[in-house]
Amino acid sequence: MPFMKGREPIRRTLKYLNAGKLVLKDKVRIFSVNYNTYGDHHAGARDFVFWNIPQIQFKNPEVQVLTLKNMTPSPFVRCYFDDGRDMLIDVDSRNRDDIIEHLVKVVGKTREQLDAEERLKESKDNPANFGYGCGRHCICEIPGQVPCPGTVPLPDHMRGKVKFAPK
Repeated sequence: MPFMKGREPIRRTLKYLNAGKLVLKDKVRIFSVNYNTYGDHHAGARDFVFWNIPQIQFKNPEVQVLTLKNMTPSPFVRCYFDDGRDMLIDVDSRNRDDIIEHLVKVVGKTREQLDAEERLKESKDNPANFGYGCGRHCICEIPGQVPCPGTVPLPDHMRGKVKFAPK
């Protein structure tokens, strides 16, 4: 399997990418991380970029994610919003877990927002959905489908008890 080569190939698995905690708000358009590849106070930012940026990119496909290396004396995250504003978040001397927790609090969607979006995604408007809580109770209500055997008896050639019975 060619995708399992390289440094820490677990980062490219679907299970790992789906486990990301940070889903950015709809207003965020650009997410940039500035850090250096050397220095102890940049270690958390380096780990954050290595472990968490793939998850952020996977969970937020409409957001442009930038990583800028060796251009700043102190590490920071900058988020650009769709109305032209930007937010600067200092990540100096923080570990990657602290960084992700802070970002979830500041620029991430809340759990309630994510649950509401998930419910809307499973909308009742899709005609393929049927059952309790949907527009149709049973698939037999769709034109062209076999009617329910409880209301209209099936023809004998479709019934197993007739078809497979010993003659």
